Amino acid sequence: MAMLGSGDVAAPARKTKIFCTMGPACWDVPTLTMLIDAGMNVARFNFSHGDHKGHGACLDRVRQAAALRPDKHVAILLDTKGPEIRTGFFKEACGGKIHLKAGSALELTTDYDYKGDETKFACTYKKLPESVSPGSTILIADGSLVLTVIECLSTSVKCTVQNDQSIGERKNMNLPGVKVDLPVLQAKDIDDIQNWGVTNKVDFIAASFVQSAGDIYFIREVLGDAGKDIKIISKIENQEGLDQFANILEATDGVMVARGDLGMEIPPEEVFREQKKMIKMCRAAGKPCVVATQMLESMIVNPRPTRAECSDVANAVLDGADAVMLSGETANGSFPMGAVEIMARTCLQAEAYLRSLDVSGYDQIFEVMKLRSSKDYRLKNVESAASSAVKSALDVNAKAIIVLSETGETARCVAKFHPDTPVMGICTDSRVANQIEGFLKSSFAVVTAEKRGQGGHVKLAFKIGKARGLFVDGDWAICVHTTRNSEGVKQFMVRILVVTSGDPNLQTSY
Repeated sequence: MAMLGSGDVAAPARKTKIFCTMGPACWDVPTLTMLIDAGMNVARFNFSHGDHKGHGACLDRVRQAAALRPDKHVAILLDTKGPEIRTGFFKEACGGKIHLKAGSALELTTDYDYKGDETKFACTYKKLPESVSPGSTILIADGSLVLTVIECLSTSVKCTVQNDQSIGERKNMNLPGVKVDLPVLQAKDIDDIQNWGVTNKVDFIAASFVQSAGDIYFIREVLGDAGKDIKIISKIENQEGLDQFANILEATDGVMVARGDLGMEIPPEEVFREQKKMIKMCRAAGKPCVVATQMLESMIVNPRPTRAECSDVANAVLDGADAVMLSGETANGSFPMGAVEIMARTCLQAEAYLRSLDVSGYDQIFEVMKLRSSKDYRLKNVESAASSAVKSALDVNAKAIIVLSETGETARCVAKFHPDTPVMGICTDSRVANQIEGFLKSSFAVVTAEKRGQGGHVKLAFKIGKARGLFVDGDWAICVHTTRNSEGVKQFMVRILVVTSGDPNLQTSY
C-alpha cells in the first residue's frame, strides 16, 4: 500500500465499514477501483471456492486498484472454508441430480465412496450416527431439504424426507443443535492460511464455525510467528458458538455474525435476537463486529434492493455493528458497485438517525462504559484513556481524535465508543493502517515512514487533517498516545491540542 500524502480528498463521513466479497462480477481493476470509491473497506476472499492461483491473481488486482487510491487503505480478508459437512455423489444413472418425495425413507451413509440415489447417499461427516439421535433434524442444500432422523446405525442414519425436493451432488448439510466434532481448521484451511494468507500478508482471517476459545488459540498456532499480526475474526455459525460466545469473545480480535449457517443451525426467528446480543457484547468488549449474509441479496439480479433489505442494513448499524458485508451482491451480482453505494448511503442514514437520538453525543459514551464497568471489572488504563479522549473531544468540540498507534490497540479502544469525531490513526505499519481502516468504526489511517518523536506524527496529522478539510489552524484536536517511564512501563496520555501550521511543541513545559 502506498503511503498517504497530502491531498484534497475529504475523509469519509461514513463511520460503518463495508466488506465486499471478491468474484468475477467485480475482480477487474476498473471495477475494484469503483468499489473502493463507493465505500469498500475490506476485500473478502472466500476460500470455499477457487484455488491459490486464482485468488492470488485477484489479490494482485485488488492491490493494483488500491494503489490508484493512495489515500485509502483497503484490507484483505481470507475467509476459511472451515469444517463443512457435504453430501456425496450419485450413481451415473441419476445424471447428477435426485428427486425426493415427502414421506419417503432415506439413508445417509458415512462411506463417502458410496454412489447414491433417491434411497441412500453419502455424507462427509464420519461421526454423524453418534452426533444425531432419533428426532433430530438434518438440513441439506441451505435448508431446502429437511430430514428427520428415525434410527442411528453404526455407519449410517435412517431418515424420513419431510418435503418434496430435487438436489444435486456435494450439497451442504447442517445439523441444528448438534456440536459438530470437527476441528475448526481442516487440512485445506491450514494450507490456505499458511501458504496463501501468511505468504501474501493478509490483514484478517475470518474463521468459519468457531465453537470455542480453544479454536482461536489453535488458529494462532497455525499462523505462527510470521502471521502473529494477522487479526482473527470469529464467525459464529451454530449453537455451540453461541453457547461459548463469552469465551470466544475474550480470545478473538473480532466477530462476524454469519447469519447464513446460523439461520440453519438455530430457528431463523431467533437470529435477530442473537445478532443483537452479540453486537452488544462486542461493543462492551471493544471487539469489532461484522454483520453478514443476504444483506442486499436481491441486488444480485435487481438494480435496487428491497425495503426490507435496506432496513436490515440500517438495523445492524442501529444495533451497533462496526461493519456490514456483501457476499454474492459483489462476487457474482449484476450490480456490484450499486450494492456498495446503497449500502454506504443506508449506513449514513442510520448513523444520522443515531445522532438525532443523542444530540450531545455523551449518552453513547457512558452507555458503553456502563456495559463494561461492574464491581468485578474496571476499565483498563488504555480504555480509560480512550473514553477520556472521546469525552474530551465532545467537551471542546474537537475536530479529530489523533491516535499515535504502533499496533492499533489504542485506536481500537477509542473506536469502541463509535465517536462522531473522526479517529485518525498515525502509524508506521501499513498492515496496522489496513486493520484500523478496515474494521474500526469512525476510523481512518495515515502511514508514515517518519519515526515517532519530537512531534513529527502530530505535525503530519495536522497537515493531513487540514488537507482533507477536517480542521483549520486554531481548531482543537485530541491526541492519544503512549510514553514509557524510566522503567520502560507504558503510560497513556490524552492531550488537547490547538491545530497549528507551526510546531505543536509537545515537550512538557514548567
